[in-house]
Amino acid sequence: MHVTLKTLLNHVEPWKGFVYESSRLDNSGHGGAVLTICLRPRCGSRGRCGHCERPTPGYDQQPARDFQFVPLWGMAVTFRYAPRRLQCPRCGIHVEHLPWALGKRPLTKSFAWFLAHWAKRLSWQETARAFQTSWEAVYRSVEMAVDRGRARVDLTGLTAAGVDEIHWQKGKFLTLVYQINEGAKRLLYITEERKEQSLREFFVWLGKERSALIQFICSDMWKPYLNVIERCAPNARNILDRYHIAAKMNQALDKIRATETRSIAKRRGVKTVLTHSRWCLLKRPENLTDTQSLKLKDLLACNLKTIRAYLLKEEFRFFWEYRSSAWAEKFMLQWCTKAMRSRLEPMKRIARMLRAHKPLIMNWFEAREQISLGAVEGLNNRLKASIRNSYGFRTANAIKVMLYHKLGALPEPVFAHRFC
Repeated sequence: MHVTLKTLLNHVEPWKGFVYESSRLDNSGHGGAVLTICLRPRCGSRGRCGHCERPTPGYDQQPARDFQFVPLWGMAVTFRYAPRRLQCPRCGIHVEHLPWALGKRPLTKSFAWFLAHWAKRLSWQETARAFQTSWEAVYRSVEMAVDRGRARVDLTGLTAAGVDEIHWQKGKFLTLVYQINEGAKRLLYITEERKEQSLREFFVWLGKERSALIQFICSDMWKPYLNVIERCAPNARNILDRYHIAAKMNQALDKIRATETRSIAKRRGVKTVLTHSRWCLLKRPENLTDTQSLKLKDLLACNLKTIRAYLLKEEFRFFWEYRSSAWAEKFMLQWCTKAMRSRLEPMKRIARMLRAHKPLIMNWFEAREQISLGAVEGLNNRLKASIRNSYGFRTANAIKVMLYHKLGALPEPVFAHRFC
């Protein structure tokens, strides 16, 4: 069967009222070969008004314009068409509606969705270079995909959410809300700063009815977040994230280690046994290298404040292994008493923190079988990797668009995957 270029184009890009007239291969450009495909209106067909999209009589014709299309066999491809201006009885004189175009942008819808798809896998700059276009074209394509997806996002089944923040520039934070239901883990909302108003914006976007359906919210101990969750999600059980409690423990231990290292070095003026011991103490024992295991064994033989703090930290790991919340609560209270008697101020602060947030911490045992409590940290890791791979962003809007696109699980039209 003989297949021509026009046949292929009519198969993948059929446009009612327009025909593919001719094609020309141009090798004169410095960027490589360019395949130019000329279109014209179908004989006897009326154009549609660019404002109301009603069939309208013609007025005059503009000069030909080029629209970038999906590259073919490594060649840049453009559609060339001279748009008609129409005399619409309702809207006045307007340029006709071009079904393949995105307003005044010099690229087709298909190419925009093609770029948006590849921008999930590559950085925007790499995508632009690979497909012979500009960074701006990739950004606008991703923005188009995000705007369309956010307008059609399906919130059915949203019963569990996770709240966290990330530091993305010096002194600048973003508040993030994830859906963490089993089988549905995605980024739901991003807003600037980490204030009460930041999280309140999410609940305004979600609406009172949807907010009332949320059963679990996982968060850290940031007071503004706790205040908003209590007011805006009255039916939700607030759970303090296990990761953040472990992070607080590690910070307390590291502070004790650093203080004791400086104290011994200053008093004796020699290199101490605690030198280069940070990761031996902060990592889990099962994740230590052979060298770190030997180092830890030597440390455990010493009578140091750091070692007492380390043993307290490791002992608290048993808390998360209890099956009964009643026994877990008893263990936590005993641990807090031991920490308060340790004469280690950073560990005493941890004990006071645990006592103050005990009801929220105990909620973890009721929720662990129903939702994915590690999803927030997993999504955060993916988010940070996306930021690193994108080589940073200068504006909050750009980073929001990128994160919604990569982590939002936004709906896409079927033709978005035609060229993948």
